[in-house]
Amino acid sequence: DTLCTLEGHTSTVSSVSFAPDSKTLASGSSDKTVKLWDAASGSQMCSLEGHTGYVRSVAFAPDGKTLASGSDDKT
Repeated sequence: DTLCTLEGHTSTVSSVSFAPDSKTLASGSSDKTVKLWDAASGSQMCSLEGHTGYVRSVAFAPDGKTLASGSDDKT
């Protein structure tokens, strides 16, 4: 059964990552954005824009204070 569907990206989601405290989920998409979600409610917290290519990966640092993203724009 589906617990929650996170809607907000306009294209394929290629990567997801939970923050170490499991309260936040990051998603990266071919819509060139990274979105942060409240894991408990499923609500979108913010949308990060700036990549000019598809976002292929997202990862939180072990302390949860930094989020890295990798894109086809070579950044």
